[in-house]
Amino acid sequence: MNWRKLIWPAIGSIAVVLSVWLLYHELRGLSVVDVWAEMHALPAERYLLAFCGALVAYGALAGYDHMALLHIGKRVSFLFVTLCSFTTYALAHNIGGSVFSGAVIRYRAYSSRGLTGNDVGVLVAFCSFTFILATVFTLGVVLVLDPHLVDRFGDVLPAIVTATGGGLLLAAVAVYVLGSWMNFRPLRIRSFELSYPKLPIVLRQLTIGPLELIGAGAILYFALPEAGNPGFIVALGVFIAAFSVAQASHAPGGLGVFEYVAIKGLSDMDEAQVMAALVVFRLFYLIIPLAIALVVVVVFERGEYGKHAAAQPPR
Repeated sequence: MNWRKLIWPAIGSIAVVLSVWLLYHELRGLSVVDVWAEMHALPAERYLLAFCGALVAYGALAGYDHMALLHIGKRVSFLFVTLCSFTTYALAHNIGGSVFSGAVIRYRAYSSRGLTGNDVGVLVAFCSFTFILATVFTLGVVLVLDPHLVDRFGDVLPAIVTATGGGLLLAAVAVYVLGSWMNFRPLRIRSFELSYPKLPIVLRQLTIGPLELIGAGAILYFALPEAGNPGFIVALGVFIAAFSVAQASHAPGGLGVFEYVAIKGLSDMDEAQVMAALVVFRLFYLIIPLAIALVVVVVFERGEYGKHAAAQPPR
C-alpha cells in the first residue's frame, strides 16, 4: 500500500473533525431555528446580489482555463472550455484537494480534445498559480486598505506591520510582472517546464483572478445583513482567509474549516447572522454549482460513450 496517497485524505479528515469540534464549542448555544430566522429575514434583493456574485466568480473561473490554453497555444471551443472550467471548479471545491481532483477532471475532458498529459499538466499548474497570484495580489490590497483586518483573528501584529506585509505581497506580484516583461528564463523541474506568460496574459491574470475572489467575497458580503455589516473590504478579507485555510486543509468542501475561520473573523456580529450567511454562501458557491456540474458530467460522458459506440465496427 502506498501510504503517501493516504496522507492528504487523512489530513483533510482530521481537519474536518477538529473544525467541527471547535465549531460545536463556538456555536453550542445557537439553534437551527435562529439561523433559519436570519435567512428568512434577509431581503430578497440581497439574495439576488449574492447570486450575482456567484455568477461573477464562476464566470471569472472560466477565464482561468481560457488564459491557460492561450498560454500553451492550444485552441478548444469557447463553450467546451467554459463548461469544463465550471465543472472542474464546482466539483473540486466540493471534493477538496482542488489541484489533484482538478487535474483528473481536466485530463478526462481535454484529452478528448487532443491535449496531451503534459499540456494538461501545464494548464493545471497555470490555473493553480493564477489562483495563488490572485490571492496574493488581492490580499495585499486588502491589507494595505485595512491593516486592522488581522486583529479580527488575534491581536498579534501592529497595523504598520500588517500594512507593510501587504506592501510586500504587492511587491512580489510586481516582481512577477517584471519577470514577464523582461522575459526571464522559464522554470524547469526535470522534464517539466513552466514559462513566464506574455505580459498581456499576466495582465489578464491580475484582472480575472482578483475578480473571481471579489465575486466570491461578494456572496458573503451580501448574505450578511446590512445592520452591523463590517463592509465589503472586511468581508472580502475574511473570505480570503477562510477559503485559503480551507483549501490548505484539504477538507472536502472545506467543511467546518471555512465556517470556523469565517466566524472568528466576524466575531463582532451575531453568530446566527454569520451562520445564515455561510449557509447562503455554500448554497450559491458550492451546492448549486455542484448540482449543475453533475448534470454536465453526465451529458459529457453520455456523448463520449455515444462517440465510442459509433466508432466500433459492427459485429
